[in-house]
Amino acid sequence: MVTPFLTASSLVTAAGRGRQAMGAALAEGRSGLRPLDEGGLTLYAGAVDGVDAIALPAALAAYDCRNNRLAELALATDGFAERVAAALERYGRDRVGIFLATSTGGMRETEAHFRQLGPEEILPPSFSLETTHRLSATTDYLCARLCIAGPAQSISTACSSSAKVWASAARHMAAGLCDAAVIGGVDSLCRTTLFGFNALELTAQGPCRPFAPDRDGLCLGEAAALGLLEAEPRTGASLALLGYGESTDAHHMSTPHPEALGARLAMRRALARAGVDAGAIDYVNLHGTATPFNDATEDQAVVAELGTAVPVSSTKGWTGHTLGAAGMVEALLCELAVSEGLLPQTLNTDRIDDTMRANILLEPRHASPQRVLSNSFGFGGNNCALVFGEAA
Repeated sequence: MVTPFLTASSLVTAAGRGRQAMGAALAEGRSGLRPLDEGGLTLYAGAVDGVDAIALPAALAAYDCRNNRLAELALATDGFAERVAAALERYGRDRVGIFLATSTGGMRETEAHFRQLGPEEILPPSFSLETTHRLSATTDYLCARLCIAGPAQSISTACSSSAKVWASAARHMAAGLCDAAVIGGVDSLCRTTLFGFNALELTAQGPCRPFAPDRDGLCLGEAAALGLLEAEPRTGASLALLGYGESTDAHHMSTPHPEALGARLAMRRALARAGVDAGAIDYVNLHGTATPFNDATEDQAVVAELGTAVPVSSTKGWTGHTLGAAGMVEALLCELAVSEGLLPQTLNTDRIDDTMRANILLEPRHASPQRVLSNSFGFGGNNCALVFGEAA
């Protein structure tokens, strides 16, 4: 079995741009959530500053949209584009794959064009659905931008999307279809998600408070999170993917299974593939959206599969729920926990719901975790759990 090692990464969220900034935000307990007014709706959200000022290369101007600008911002962060270029030189452009996730793509630009239409108008020729809105558009953009010619896959399974890129890349590498892979998730804020989650009565009135007794919903966010996977732990590698577990319980379009059966199965499969038992996990990054039902069912799942001793926390108080990018964002936060020896607290939460039994952190904890688990659960019962360990 091929063990994929994370040899480079880039993380852009509302809480920080780049590894150093994000690490400082975690250490200082500094949230990226702020009031956002969008079309008359005011909500707390995690919007990334400076995205509108980003310019794409002139030759790729057809791809211009907020989602692809976020991706471009990530390429320029922490020297990520240069690390990918070195990998392409090492392996050849047809031996490097790309596995990218999103849930909204360039929907923001599509919305803007429709708002400008009259009663019988059609979209203008300047609008390109293929290079902006389509869920593969950011994958296509990064393929062209980085000159990648290996396997390319776009994954959109709601909020588990960019956790699943790890599994898909690992399978492609194990099958000999590529020697390295660019993986990640990019999702940008748009009115469809802001108004949609508000209509579902799932949005918080202030900064989200996962696992609090009076939690009242999630805060949406946007992010670009990218990684480079290779089969050898090269200099700079800090994390290895030890195992992954996926499940689809299809219980309900938007509500998790009441007994958390799909979530439990994903964690169990991840542990089995990693070849470790529950006692070997030193920290869990929870999906932890701060919606009443999601938090309750995830607590049930974690306690059933891992017990009540392992420290756990939700990091969505820093970034907001970045939807299709959340799995990759939180995997990279796990990498920071392992490399920096700091387990983040559940930000904005002062007290834990008395019905919760998991060991939910309210304060940061200095520790040396060897193996960590990250949960990502999406609408429709799309579940993914990842087990990471230190790069040897």
